[in-house]
Amino acid sequence: MRYARGLLALAFGALLAGCVTSQVEQVRQGTTGISDGEAVVILARRHHSGHEAESSFTECISESLTSGAAPLDVRAEQAFVDTLFPWFEPRTAPLSADTLPKLLGEPAIAEKLAGTGVRYIVWVDGMTEVSEGAGSMTCAVGPGGGGCFGFTWWDKDSQYEASVWDLETYEDVGRISAAAQGTSYMPAVIVPIPLIARTQATACKGLADQLKDFLVVQQ
Repeated sequence: MRYARGLLALAFGALLAGCVTSQVEQVRQGTTGISDGEAVVILARRHHSGHEAESSFTECISESLTSGAAPLDVRAEQAFVDTLFPWFEPRTAPLSADTLPKLLGEPAIAEKLAGTGVRYIVWVDGMTEVSEGAGSMTCAVGPGGGGCFGFTWWDKDSQYEASVWDLETYEDVGRISAAAQGTSYMPAVIVPIPLIARTQATACKGLADQLKDFLVVQQ
């Protein structure tokens, strides 16, 4: 009987775990195109500690861009920042593409940047937030064993935006935003079964797919 209840809870939860909605939007401000020998770097905005993209998210985008059809050459974030030290540290990084001509006008910076092979800088801002949710769960241990019973849930909201800078034209060529909302559940009949809404992974895939099309396809 307990085994049957466990299977029922698992099946019910599996249906609910797919409750993730997402939306991706693009605003193009210039033409793009990337050639052999040109690379991309994904950087997280870290000017305000309460609202910055997680390193796991930028790594997810980088991995997505280097795989699948038409893979891109993506430089490692930390290696790029170290090479251009201190100009791309959080306190000194340029806040807009308007500062690129002055920045790259410095011969030392321009030389180091040319050595990286980077054509596009993609600045990523945003975060994933988790609400407290609701529900209840009780667990107990007795002479015959232990277990839990109950049902809890919580919402997750992932909101990210990528700004694309062209280092050849010194332009902010566009922005791509990705949002994903979902609800995670944890039913328990003897054993708790976490069913997590993967909103961050969904936002990563949507943003990376759109970003690859944005950079590869000449418009």
